[in-house]
Amino acid sequence: MRSLALALSVPVIALGTAAHAETMTIGLVAPLSGGAAAWGSAMKGALELAIEDVQKDGGLKVGDTTYDLKIAAYDSHYKPNDAVTAMNRLIFEDDAAFVVGPLGSAPLAALVPMATENKKITLTAGFTPIAAAKEYPYSFRAILPTEVYAKPQIEWVVKNLDAKKVGGLFPNDETGQAMVNDLAKAYEAAGASFPAQEFYERGRVDFVPILTRVLAQGIDTFELDGSPPQTAGLLVKQLRELGFKGNIVRTGGDATPDILAVAGPEASEGLYVHQEYDPSLPSAVAYEERFEKAYGGTMNAFSPGFYTSIMMVFEAMRETGSVDDTDAVAAAMSKISDFEGPAGKARWIGNDYWGTQRQLFVPYSIGHVTDGEPKVVATCSPTRCE
Repeated sequence: MRSLALALSVPVIALGTAAHAETMTIGLVAPLSGGAAAWGSAMKGALELAIEDVQKDGGLKVGDTTYDLKIAAYDSHYKPNDAVTAMNRLIFEDDAAFVVGPLGSAPLAALVPMATENKKITLTAGFTPIAAAKEYPYSFRAILPTEVYAKPQIEWVVKNLDAKKVGGLFPNDETGQAMVNDLAKAYEAAGASFPAQEFYERGRVDFVPILTRVLAQGIDTFELDGSPPQTAGLLVKQLRELGFKGNIVRTGGDATPDILAVAGPEASEGLYVHQEYDPSLPSAVAYEERFEKAYGGTMNAFSPGFYTSIMMVFEAMRETGSVDDTDAVAAAMSKISDFEGPAGKARWIGNDYWGTQRQLFVPYSIGHVTDGEPKVVATCSPTRCE
């Protein structure tokens, strides 16, 4: 069994190598330890499995050259300074062809100017609008942000759960600020209010004083979006211990396995969660089984989106016949549609939101935790959940 534990610039060669002189390094900047490690491990596993699939066919053939692929991986610890340090090494020491990561709005905002200046494609999960901004043409986002999924998903929640007064806790950084803004607008547009908003410093574990203030405002629904998986589990556990019997929803960001593990099945029962895709798809089931066989544990649902995005970079390189012409590769990549990935047919969207086409989209779903498992109760397009 392979491990997804910490990696600091340790090259990983997946499943054999082709007998060619050219080597391509792919960078990884992700939280491989700490509260967001489940997301970072999902990203790292996606990259390793993608490379394994390319290598077993003899390497990546681009034009007349075939490349053996290796990884240079760095633990960002979910911190901007560490992400910038990692990006600096990937550009100037490792000469990475492109970069998987970073995760988080603050790390992305810190390193995307450097990535842009040096023409490095990044596949990120940062929810900030910066991820798809026109001034950063090499930033592609592999995971749907709150801005896209909040409106249709929250409309479903308000209509079907009769949510009227919402509260939530969010990280006290750019990620949390961006999310609470998008969520509040979506709840209000759907006919609910979001008056109870509190912020916490990352790493906190005792939320009882803050939750007590939130519950004192008479909320009927608690929003978990924005908190890392393990933190979300603590929030669920402490909410139920305080006697909250209302709706608990997570509008975005896969965290269900960690919530169940931390909060326990009793506290998690009835939770409504965002699911990055329909997990019942045969391709999704096969990918999850492969991931868990390789790494053990439970796969975070971010992984298929990153796997798909990585394979789309390879496809764009093949199509353009270049690994160095970043402008051509990015342009070709943004036009790829109906790309078969583990989570179904993928395409790039974004023109309606940011005037760019660099946001990965696959149909996502809403799950209802029943008997310790999320069951799909609605599937969603960019405009509607039903």
